[in-house]
Amino acid sequence: MENLDLTSKIIFGVFLIVMLVIFLYYGFKLIEMGYVLKYKKPLYNHLYFNLKKLSDNQKGVLNNQFSFYKRLTNKEQIYFEHRVASFIKDKDFIDREGIKITDEIKVLISATAIMLTFGFRDFYIGYISKIVVYPSKFYSNTNNVYHKGEFNPRLKALVLSWEDFKLGFNNEKDNLNLGIHEFTHAIHINSMKERDVSSNIFSDSFRELSDLLSKNETLRNTLMASNYFRKYAFTNQFEFLAVAIENFIETPKDFKNEFPEVYSKIRQMLNFNFAGY
Repeated sequence: MENLDLTSKIIFGVFLIVMLVIFLYYGFKLIEMGYVLKYKKPLYNHLYFNLKKLSDNQKGVLNNQFSFYKRLTNKEQIYFEHRVASFIKDKDFIDREGIKITDEIKVLISATAIMLTFGFRDFYIGYISKIVVYPSKFYSNTNNVYHKGEFNPRLKALVLSWEDFKLGFNNEKDNLNLGIHEFTHAIHINSMKERDVSSNIFSDSFRELSDLLSKNETLRNTLMASNYFRKYAFTNQFEFLAVAIENFIETPKDFKNEFPEVYSKIRQMLNFNFAGY
């Protein structure tokens, strides 16, 4: 009888703990939902129990070749390194046509993804499982032409020409960056499929931007007449966003001066509250 009472107490205790965890989980979700509705950003971005580190060689690549990283605070740099190391471990890097997958390739490609998602809580971009790297332009079976880069959501593959990827960082003020462009496509598709808080903010902000441009004819005409966005931006809404984020990253001051409303929506979409943006 005493054993039965003890068992009942244990079961009841476990039940109370489970109910408390459920209550806290959904209570937090409710609080964060209110916070997101008011501030358009997650309640927090960085919470890690075991910070990953890059090798000395990998960190050297980041220090010497990725200027965005150097504009972060010391604490932000630690978080950035952790995310780059985690991203590298999470993705399969696949070589094509004789190119060798080096630390430089892994770090610079991963750092581009982490830069764009540094304002997100979930930075992995789940719709990318493999990153295929060619030495230069490659023939694509998607439309039977040569590409510099593409994102294939069906195969969860991001495909890049390394030569053209590197060119995107040679001039960081020309608003042309292959890596930023293709990762933006992946993040956009990912945000439409996932339900994490950052994906929801991204999708909601994109809808707000689309509504702004569809309802404000004067702004839309000014954008199209401007020399600030290259003409490819007006192919469709997906390409507009990819080009706009290239511009946002590379020439933020020009963007903010010329189109402050659009700049504000992109900044909200990415939750970019660091590095002077």
